[in-house]
Amino acid sequence: MNLNAFFESELDEHLTVTSKTRATMSEPFAALVALTAGVVRAGGKIMLFGNGGSAADAHNIATEFAVRYKTDRAAIPAIGLTTDGGVLTAIGNDFGFEHVFARQIEALGKPGDLAIGISTSGRSPNVLEGLKTARSMDIRTAAFGGGTGGDMVELVDLALIVPSKTTARIQEMHILLGQMLCGAVEVELGLVPAP
Repeated sequence: MNLNAFFESELDEHLTVTSKTRATMSEPFAALVALTAGVVRAGGKIMLFGNGGSAADAHNIATEFAVRYKTDRAAIPAIGLTTDGGVLTAIGNDFGFEHVFARQIEALGKPGDLAIGISTSGRSPNVLEGLKTARSMDIRTAAFGGGTGGDMVELVDLALIVPSKTTARIQEMHILLGQMLCGAVEVELGLVPAP
């Protein structure tokens, strides 16, 4: 294996996807910032969820909102529905894994909240069920996806769909966009000064 060629190829693909994301995502990103800030201003919370790497992204983004992004400021109400082992395993055991997010949204969500599903394929059954439940409860919905967006795009008010079919590249853009979302919402809410 030519490690230098591998290294260069991965970075080249990353830069290409970054460039395509930059060219296509500005408008939906701004819309998601406005939606998220509006939900928080109205007293709602942000619920994020996904599987595998997307679960880790949901947890990371929720943490950035609830704790801080770059500087100390007031907390922004957000929760990752991917971290409570007892709840996840009980729901999976008693109701089936496809309900692990939907059941938590039933328990914790209220009209006016925002549910953000994260799935590189847009076809994860438990993410789709979570979004369906959110919609049935008058909870706003958004998604971070990739490729065509899969079935997720039909279930959300807003979707950030990374223009790539490569899972790793999609996940790289998801965490970048998620952290950018935190930073922009902080400014939009007046919690930190604009850069």
